[in-house]
Amino acid sequence: MGYRSVSIKSKWVKTKWLLQSANERKYVPHTKLFSHDSLRHMLSRHHTVFFKPTGGTGGFHVYRIRKLGRGYRLQHNTSRSFYPTFDALYAYLNKRAKGRSYLLQKGINLAVTRGRPFDIRVMVQKTNARAWQSTAVFAKIGIPNKVATNYHQGGRLGKFRQTLSGAGFGSSAIRRKERELKRLGVSVGKLFDRRKRGFRELGLDVALDRSGRPWVLEVNTRPQIYPLKRGDKAVYRRIMAYARQYGRTK
Repeated sequence: MGYRSVSIKSKWVKTKWLLQSANERKYVPHTKLFSHDSLRHMLSRHHTVFFKPTGGTGGFHVYRIRKLGRGYRLQHNTSRSFYPTFDALYAYLNKRAKGRSYLLQKGINLAVTRGRPFDIRVMVQKTNARAWQSTAVFAKIGIPNKVATNYHQGGRLGKFRQTLSGAGFGSSAIRRKERELKRLGVSVGKLFDRRKRGFRELGLDVALDRSGRPWVLEVNTRPQIYPLKRGDKAVYRRIMAYARQYGRTK
């Protein structure tokens, strides 16, 4: 039958779609395309900035830039380096980019659960009745001192309510946050439909800051779900029940 769901690789294209919608814009961290001027602008406004490829997946090639009293600290995975001047930092990042398109995004001070940083995946799927549904909300729990929380970066999956409970949220706050994220997922699905026809699934990567405010870091149009087979099998089965409707087999 084939995998019938449109895919868009460029994070910048998808971010621009979100920014052009009044409802979604408030969920998007300050984001710009990488250039000399945009790097200077972002670092003048934010203590932490992420540098990531517009077409990358799995958290690879993501760098975190931290502004220090003098100079800048750059981290990739667990490796850190120091650049005493803006020009030295820009020269290195420009060399890493090798002419490819990269994004700069304001860093979010992630909420932590039992000492570990985490973000949220909201899985959104369209039924054969052409209605969007948020079919799963779960956590991606990272390793302390690593840049990305992804499964490929040594992170693990966690149940949403348990993870937020471990972060100090009460049961009523957790229920409210889950409802908000599911509404957001459906809203983003409808927005993407207006931009291009053929989407059947989306995976929203959402950061919660220390106050619990959600931020959409990116929207995946080919979200990976196989890691759930090793964890929450009930969630995996629920997602696959929808996925088979548009030809996804794993």
